[in-house]
Amino acid sequence: MAATRVRRRAIVMAAGRRHHPPLPRFARTKRILHGVLVVAVAVIGMFIGVTLGGTTTQDIGPFRAQLSLVPSWYGDTSVEIPPLGSLELDSHDGPAHLRIRLESLDEARTRAVVAGGGNLEQVSHDAVDQLNLGVRRLALQTAGSGILGAMLLVGLVFRARRETAIAGFVVIAVLASTGAATAYTFKPAAIQEPTYRGLLVNAPAIIGDARRITDRYEEYRAQLQKLVLNVSKLYGTISALPVYEPNTSTTKVLHISDLHLNPAAWGVIRSVADQFAVDIIVDTGDINDWGSEPEASYVNEISRLKIPYIYVRGNHDSTVTAAAVGRQPNAIVLDDSIKTVDGLTFAGIGDPRFTPDKSTDATNDEQHQQVVSSGQLLAEKIRSSGKPVDVALVHDPVAAQPLAGTVPLVLAGHRHQRSITRLDPYGPVAAPIVLPSESPSASPSGSPSGSPSASPSVSPQPPLRDRTLLMVEGSTGGAGLRGLESEKPLPLALSILYFDKDRKLTAYDDIQVGGTGLTEVALQRRIVPEDTKAGATPSPSLSSPSPSLTASPSPSRS
Repeated sequence: MAATRVRRRAIVMAAGRRHHPPLPRFARTKRILHGVLVVAVAVIGMFIGVTLGGTTTQDIGPFRAQLSLVPSWYGDTSVEIPPLGSLELDSHDGPAHLRIRLESLDEARTRAVVAGGGNLEQVSHDAVDQLNLGVRRLALQTAGSGILGAMLLVGLVFRARRETAIAGFVVIAVLASTGAATAYTFKPAAIQEPTYRGLLVNAPAIIGDARRITDRYEEYRAQLQKLVLNVSKLYGTISALPVYEPNTSTTKVLHISDLHLNPAAWGVIRSVADQFAVDIIVDTGDINDWGSEPEASYVNEISRLKIPYIYVRGNHDSTVTAAAVGRQPNAIVLDDSIKTVDGLTFAGIGDPRFTPDKSTDATNDEQHQQVVSSGQLLAEKIRSSGKPVDVALVHDPVAAQPLAGTVPLVLAGHRHQRSITRLDPYGPVAAPIVLPSESPSASPSGSPSGSPSASPSVSPQPPLRDRTLLMVEGSTGGAGLRGLESEKPLPLALSILYFDKDRKLTAYDDIQVGGTGLTEVALQRRIVPEDTKAGATPSPSLSSPSPSLTASPSPSRS
């Protein structure tokens, strides 16, 4: 019996060897390639999952932030602050890049921060905790999305449970390795050495002397708190402004200029446009500060205004800026061109310079001549068109003189100071007609406005109807961040122009909203008189200004 069992066992073993021979070399290679393919498909599925699911949102202080993890060779962290640019931090190495994008500033949460006693230290601590929470949630969400994406793709390709399970384990190993590499190479001190991109590269030039900013930090913080607290007062004051409307055929044009990237300007523009029911908005340039690509998103607010928006480029605006404005559905970009809107014909030309690093008075002789030539080019365009133009638009008032006698009205900006003058077509002298507080530098010719010795030097005076009215707007953006460099912030300036059915300017309202942190709103209403004396300087006041309207209680200017 024992011998029989031994023989049977030998027979079975021999049969097994016959049915399971050693794997040939090509079969082993096939299995290895199959395993590599499974890993490759799993990694591709992981990348797809990370791309689709590796994004979340988180409230950080008053901001709404978007957090995302993307594959990268270098790691690092970027903080994007549209439209100013971004900060690049060498925070870690590895295949994962953390991107934080500050999407918007929530007004309600901003009010709550200020209403809470202005405890900025507590707010900063809370912001750090909120950021940590967002990053942890993002890591878990990204890991889950990567694992799910890998298993789904492998399951669809191979349709086998074994390969799907292997894919899950492979991705877990990859993600664990990535997390370990990130933790091991993490550099907390990187926050102290950021790399600036976009407009933020020019931050020192925008803000000014750092020591002066430090000395005035408490003042700026107080002004910021006042600004947030007084938003409702500001809009409430503007909504109470009376509206000049002599008849229903009046066309109302809102003139703005030199926003210089100030986000607060858009709220004022919308409020005034709605309250006065304006038909057209005219922007005479410098809507941006440095003309960079990150600033282009700033002009997206134009589409929310829902009325025609006519724009000419300023010396702080690049072709990128003009293209971004042109993409807005309600915007019209004029550059040596003519357009009729709501019965009024406008002609405009962009500033020939691109000098974002210069102030309003930093122009050499060559650039000055370029500006004059642009005005001559526009004047020739108007004369050759064969149709009357009601309003010409330029950025720098220097370009207005060649248009004298060609159009009845020229609108400009650039100088951040309101001035109104008459331009003589037979000479470069501009005679001031309003604004007693106007400084001599506001004259486009550079000569003292209204000087008695200036008018006799020009040969014969034109008929009065040929003289051109030049209206230079202040800065609707309070000159942007540059406005903080002055001891007294620049007011936000804008004006409403009233045209009758014959397309003639009959009146205008000058509106000024107090500078940073203030809610004072002043309205001066003026009727445009006939220019009855050729060569004579009109009265320094077109009409008695209406009383200034001020929010109650009167804001502090400290």
